[in-house]
Amino acid sequence: MNDAVLIIDMVNDFVTGKFKNPRAQAIVPTISKVTTSARNSNIPVIYCSDKHSPHDPELQIWGEHCMQNTWGAQIINELSPSKQDFLIHKQTYCAFFQTELHHLLRQLKVNNLIICGVTTDICIIHSVAAAFFYGYNIIICPETTASMTVDAQTSAINYMQKIYSVKTMSSTDIIDRWQ
Repeated sequence: MNDAVLIIDMVNDFVTGKFKNPRAQAIVPTISKVTTSARNSNIPVIYCSDKHSPHDPELQIWGEHCMQNTWGAQIINELSPSKQDFLIHKQTYCAFFQTELHHLLRQLKVNNLIICGVTTDICIIHSVAAAFFYGYNIIICPETTASMTVDAQTSAINYMQKIYSVKTMSSTDIIDRWQ
């Protein structure tokens, strides 16, 4: 089966900070259940989070956010990584672009990615595209992802299902998969 849980951008600036999002806040308990179950089942948990430097192109669009060595770039306390978890820092929408994520997944012999986090229609969709091109099977649990609006969330998930063969599963089904 060789699953891994990929948690994208569950950092302060996207949950309660600059881009405060009640929809992101609402998914925290379910992500916590999924990560706890993954850890108990020896499934790798990988956090991929924005950590920007002053010259990143994305800042021209969104302004400063998730800057290196700031509170905004820190993973929220409710989802603090465990010792066995992995941390990947990214400077673009895509968790694979100029990061060690693909190499890490190959080392871990992962072929199925369960993707959680924010924002479904930006960072998740770009990361899913790269995962698809690298040949990973991609599972999204809609109750562990969020966009700023319901329409953006629905549209992004529908697009990923159609274009990148993404499968959706409930958190209960994902947890049951590891039992």
